[in-house]
Amino acid sequence: MAVFILRRLLQSVVVLFAVSVVVFFAVYTVGDPIELLVSPDVGQDQRDALIARLGLDQPLWQQYLHFVWRALHGDLGNSFVHGMPAVDLILQRFPATLELVIVAISLTCILGIPLGLIAGLHRDNFLGKSIMNTSVLGFSLPNFWQGMVFILLFAVWLGWLPASGRGPTVEVLGIPLSIFSAQGWSHIALPAVNLAVANIALILRMTASGVSEAQSQDYVRFARAKGVKPGRIVRRHILRNIMIPVVTVIGMEFGTLIAYSTITETVFSWPGMGKLLIDSVYQLDRPVVVAYVMLVTMLFVVINLVVDILYAVLDPRVQLLEPSA
Repeated sequence: MAVFILRRLLQSVVVLFAVSVVVFFAVYTVGDPIELLVSPDVGQDQRDALIARLGLDQPLWQQYLHFVWRALHGDLGNSFVHGMPAVDLILQRFPATLELVIVAISLTCILGIPLGLIAGLHRDNFLGKSIMNTSVLGFSLPNFWQGMVFILLFAVWLGWLPASGRGPTVEVLGIPLSIFSAQGWSHIALPAVNLAVANIALILRMTASGVSEAQSQDYVRFARAKGVKPGRIVRRHILRNIMIPVVTVIGMEFGTLIAYSTITETVFSWPGMGKLLIDSVYQLDRPVVVAYVMLVTMLFVVINLVVDILYAVLDPRVQLLEPSA
């Protein structure tokens, strides 16, 4: 286990370095943030002073070396627009995004796995076919259009839920959260459902496919021949054996939702990291964009490592290390 983790950490360093090169040069060669930060009436001396203060007067390769040196010391630069460390700015928005993603993933597990189990166990009757056919909508509907339909239906026409914002928050261990109040839940409901729909459909179909395949396996037939109760067969033999790919996808989707919840956060004006990224792109706030991508890459690396370790926990047949010759 220790050797496996060490090897993955070394691979992660290479990945982070490659991502930093690509993202830094891609972001820092696009546009001129000075045009957005400085009024046209400002004199050239003041413009030059600001350019020098932001380090934009140096060659691009030198800017990158400074970025790497600061990153090794935990500093990913300061926001051009907000004038504060980019990491601190992102971490301020992180609780809102994490809260939204946790609720969306919870909905995915609560609805996707049971519905997939039902569809897999009853794949030849009307109930199973209806669930599978309906799940196609989850893949087909564009996320932004789906969000606007939710706003139109539940916020404008019915008036049941607010269309935007996060609502009041309660600090828990110093972290502001909105899920500890009824008003907070009313604000998080629409964006969480919008974020979860596609993943519910994905987990549903994966679970249904796994159940259908598992039912034809010899160990399930043997359990039925022994007279094991159907409920126990589902819990101990079918569900347990299909959870590895499901856990893998849930783990990957968790990271994906944190990284790419930008559309949902923008549509519902949810004050999370995704909306911050979109605003930073529009404002050419380069340090924030680069810091966001680096943090998200690191998040994916950690999630992949955790998922690989969970493989071995869920199925002892999975070996983390390659067998020796």
